[in-house]
This record gives sequence, C-alpha cells and structure tokens, in this order.
Amino acid sequence: MQLEKVYEPHYFEPHWAQWWIDNGIFRADPEPGKPVFSLVIPPPNVTGSLHIGHMLEHTEIDCTIRWHRMRGDCTLWLPGTDHASISTEMMVKRQLEKEGINRRELGREKFLERAWQWKEQYGDTIKRQMVRLGASCDWSRERFTMDPGRSRAVREVFARLWERGLIYRAEYMVNWCPTCQTVLSDLEVKHEESNGHLWHIRYPVVGTNRYLVVATTRPETMLGDTAVAVNPEDARYFDLHGKTVMLPLMDREIPIILDEVADPKFGTGVVKITPAHDLNDFEAGKRHDLPRIQVIDENGRMTKNAARYADLDRF
Repeated sequence: MQLEKVYEPHYFEPHWAQWWIDNGIFRADPEPGKPVFSLVIPPPNVTGSLHIGHMLEHTEIDCTIRWHRMRGDCTLWLPGTDHASISTEMMVKRQLEKEGINRRELGREKFLERAWQWKEQYGDTIKRQMVRLGASCDWSRERFTMDPGRSRAVREVFARLWERGLIYRAEYMVNWCPTCQTVLSDLEVKHEESNGHLWHIRYPVVGTNRYLVVATTRPETMLGDTAVAVNPEDARYFDLHGKTVMLPLMDREIPIILDEVADPKFGTGVVKITPAHDLNDFEAGKRHDLPRIQVIDENGRMTKNAARYADLDRF
C-alpha cells in the first residue's frame, strides 16, 4: 500500500470523530467510588460559528478532559448552545421578509414556530464544527438553553433572586433598533465614524440677560432635556452655580448642575442633559436625581412629550 506524500486529514478525521461518538467513547457513566471530573462548555451562540477564541478555549478544555479520562476519572464534558434570541429573531425576521411575510401579522406563536424551525435547520453549525474537530464531549447529554428543564431552572433562579431582593427591575439605557423593533447587545452594534455637525443653542438663564450656549450633535433630543451641566472647575460659570435656564422651544425651566460630564475643553463647556436618550446623561441624571423624559418612541418618531413636534420623524 502506498502512503500519500502529504497527510490528508479529511480522509480520516471525520470517520474517526463519528466513530468515537457512535461507540460512546466519551460517554460519562457514573461509577460508585470513582473520582468525578466535569466541565460545562461556556455555551456558544446557536446563531454563530466557531472563531479563534473558541478554538483556543476548546483545545485547552479538551486537553484537560482527556487527561482526567486517562487518569481513570469519571469524566464529563457537557456540551450545549445558547439560544441567542435577539440574533435568532433577526435571522428569522430576514427570512420572513424574503418570503414577503410581516412578523407582526404572523403573530407570536407562529413566529416562535418559525424560530424553532430555523434553529433545527441552521442552529447546529457549531456542533458540527466541534464534532469535526474531535472535541471529546458527551454528545448524548447535549443541552440547549431553551430546553424545558433549563428554561424552567432559569425562571426558578430569577424568581428566588427577586424574592431575596438580590435583583430588581428598573429603567436603563439600551441599544434600541427602530427597524428591528428590539434591543441589540453592545456586541451587535456596529459603530461608524461620520462627519457630524455641532449645533449651538442658546439657553436663557432665568432672572438674567445671559445665555448658556450648548453645543450638541443631537438637537432633536433637546426637547427631553432636564438639566444643563457645567464643570464644577470651569471658572467661566462660577456665578451661575445654583441657577436655572429656560429650555428653548419647550419653555420649561431646568436646573444648571455641576458635573464632570461637562468637558471645559469641548464645545462651549456646557452640556445638555437628556437622561432618557444618552448613556452618559442617564448616569448624570441618576447622580442628580433628574427626571427622564422620553421624546423619541420605539419607531424613531417624536412622542407627545415633544409637544408641537409630536409624531415628527427624529431626523
């Protein structure tokens, strides 16, 4: 028999990887009195594929698992995937759009059916990759975060944490997508630099003939301003500490606050604070107990809080 000059892994590895699974080589069957070692795979997203970080992590875990198995320990590497529901929702939504189907007209139950169909069809990419690489998981125990047992356990844990006062529900700044009609994680937001424009707006100081000039790239959010901030070390505004200004267009009196969110070297050194529409402003609002007024809705249009600008597009 003549050997190939170059090792061709695709001739051999898929066969043996599947043979290992079919013959239960990696099954973890408990034996009384035998040392036990187990690891749970940090579940990759069902919508994704393996990247170099997974490769490094899985190699380290596999080496550890195989070492314990060779020591004679009862060894389990438990595989599984995370539902990544926001990404899955986006994938299914795109699929429905290609078919000319509106997901909101489809309804919740039918949409969930399509999500499960998508998972069955496309959600095993990572598993196939791990099997191909020869990861020594006990695939008979594979788990998915939306399996009934896992899902119930999550609800139970959250309920217990709530009852013990260890978690709470509150408002927070999120990445809302008006097109997808859902929240996106920080990892799913693509930031792009563009040439913007600074708008300079005069806020009359109540009881004086002076103005505070605010420089902003987002004038549409000013309708929800609940304060303007100056840096406590900025000598230009020492005499205005404790005073108020009138919010232009809305004729609402709002305070001048002292906060380091205002950078004396940027713009005029005066910053409008809109706690419902900017993460830094949200934190500043918490520090100064400011109200949060939402002036842009889930569809990207101005709300009734925008007074005469209600229902206009944000642009």
